[in-house]
Amino acid sequence: MPELPEVEVIRRGIAPRLKGRRIIRVAGSGLAMRHLPTDAEITAIIGSTITNIRRRAKYIIIELDCDLSLILHLGMTGRIGIMPGQTPPVRHDHLRIDLENGRELRLNDSRRFGGVWICTPGERTRLFAPLGPEPLTAAFSAAYMDKLSQGRRRAIKNLLMDNHVVVGIGNIYASEALFAAGIHPARASDKVSTREWRALVAASKEVLRAGIKNGGATISDYRNSDGMPGYFQNRLMVYGRDQCGRCGKKVKRIILGGRASFFCPQCQR
Repeated sequence: MPELPEVEVIRRGIAPRLKGRRIIRVAGSGLAMRHLPTDAEITAIIGSTITNIRRRAKYIIIELDCDLSLILHLGMTGRIGIMPGQTPPVRHDHLRIDLENGRELRLNDSRRFGGVWICTPGERTRLFAPLGPEPLTAAFSAAYMDKLSQGRRRAIKNLLMDNHVVVGIGNIYASEALFAAGIHPARASDKVSTREWRALVAASKEVLRAGIKNGGATISDYRNSDGMPGYFQNRLMVYGRDQCGRCGKKVKRIILGGRASFFCPQCQR
């Protein structure tokens, strides 16, 4: 599943090619996805100009001059690309947006767990209201996490991956951040010290920035907006590895919250 770094890499890739462009047609495959706009909502954005491309959590927000936003979520297998409008559609192309310059924005999603929203400012606020702070901002701090975790016995990795707590830290990056901070993923969150929270928050930010810098991590489906894989998987220390990238000890794999979690029993306590 694309996590925050992968979505941010895609946003940066499409932003300069979309900003200032006018939408002339929107077409779908007719197949269901997690969420799709109504025909009336689609009609409302035809002829509008794209003014900005932002990201909130794992959502890509395409702002329009008609005071609406086109919001995309990639789900587990979604890909976004910009290509010549004459390019024949391929299997799993579920959204096609024609631009006035002859290019086309496409959302391809084989499992169809992604979503598309067209929102007013108020609807956009409500959509994002349940989300926690962005991890690369000052709002995600050791003090915030220390206070929030008091009295909670929840596994620290599950807390870190909860989008109501902090957004965008998925399985890969949570595993790597916990390794960098030396914390066992199953440790109860109320057993993490203030010093350890400082280390974990700093590690989370560092790992996410490294993921963005290296174009994201391609474990299976992820490709950037040019169809190229990321390279951060080559820098992983424990996730998906047999041996720890630091000490060489055999990496352990456990299930937490229904997800595979990787850790080094030597480096993480």
